[in-house]
Amino acid sequence: MNMKLAKLPEPKPTIRFRAKLEESLLTLPKAADAKLPRGTVVVEATINGFPFRSPLERKGGHCLKLNKIMLDAAGAEAGDMVTLEITRVGDEPATRVPADLRVALAAAPRAQAMWDAITPNARQNWILWISSGKLEETRTIRIKKACSMLGGGKKRVCCFGGLGWLRKDHKTAGENWLPLPKIQAEGADLPLR
Repeated sequence: MNMKLAKLPEPKPTIRFRAKLEESLLTLPKAADAKLPRGTVVVEATINGFPFRSPLERKGGHCLKLNKIMLDAAGAEAGDMVTLEITRVGDEPATRVPADLRVALAAAPRAQAMWDAITPNARQNWILWISSGKLEETRTIRIKKACSMLGGGKKRVCCFGGLGWLRKDHKTAGENWLPLPKIQAEGADLPLR
């Protein structure tokens, strides 16, 4: 009987370094930052031996926000040199690309190359911009524009502010949000919300 052994997943490399803590923000050294993919990355880490799980945000380089509980547990404060060990938890979730956009990108190699190079968040913005058109012809026009802009080196859609317009307090929300009806309590003179 010929049995195949199960293949174990390869362990993710641990990045070890020392860095100076500024306020509650720690910017990773360039050598450590270069080992991580662009965009937000979730890591399991230790700071001075205290274990935690957190996202690393990208602001020029990867940064780690530390709260008071984490700092107290690590015995660290602003200005201290701290020792960190960071291991990526997993790959960033892949953005599901609509079929018509996938076909258009496959036909435009430069646009496909830029698509592969941008962050997952940027891809989500492109997809949301394309799919937010109400008419099919608007979607088709936006796919053509997206391939043109991506092929020309644009990383982000030029005329789309992301999801901010969906928030109630956004300046362009306008009629997208209707006021709640006022409810009159029995025997009360003032309306309740």
